[in-house]
Amino acid sequence: MPESMRVADSDREKVARLLCEAMGAGRITAGELETRLDAVYAAKTFAEFDPVVADLAPGPLALSHAGDEGQGGRRSFAVMSATTRRFAGPLPSNHVTRAFWGSVRLDLRHARIGGGPCTIRAVAVMGGVKIVVPEDFDLDVRGLGLMGGFGTGRGTGRRRTVTGAPVLRVTGFAWWGSVKVIRRPAESRRRSLRGRG
Repeated sequence: MPESMRVADSDREKVARLLCEAMGAGRITAGELETRLDAVYAAKTFAEFDPVVADLAPGPLALSHAGDEGQGGRRSFAVMSATTRRFAGPLPSNHVTRAFWGSVRLDLRHARIGGGPCTIRAVAVMGGVKIVVPEDFDLDVRGLGLMGGFGTGRGTGRRRTVTGAPVLRVTGFAWWGSVKVIRRPAESRRRSLRGRG
């Protein structure tokens, strides 16, 4: 790909994802992320991306894979957009979700956890991640809010229900954004209760 070629908004978003992942892994600081993002959105050609990611990725080949979200429902991403994912059946043991100038909503009310805990790593950068869980999940929410919020909704708490309850761990960080975990009854259960009333 010629470095003098003009970049599109989708190209800028791929580089932004790469930078957010680097911050999430602790490879760059929040201040470095902000400075580099300014350069990314001011870039006109691919050549201008090189100094921004030179110490993070081995050139344009890495950028072509920056938007790969993997298989098996292991990743969710929103960049200047909104994404909603509803899970039914078994959850993967690890899931990564990131919101950059956007929002991600994960609905786990019809999901199952089996064979050990499930871990969701949530990163919100100037965006929001909301994780809706069923009432019988045991929650272990441990994240960091930097000029943002990371935690559970009012009344959600850790709340261990019964011995052997499925365990959901939520880790990560929010920078000028929020990650929130809330409990809600399954939709089918809510409808049945309404029908009785």
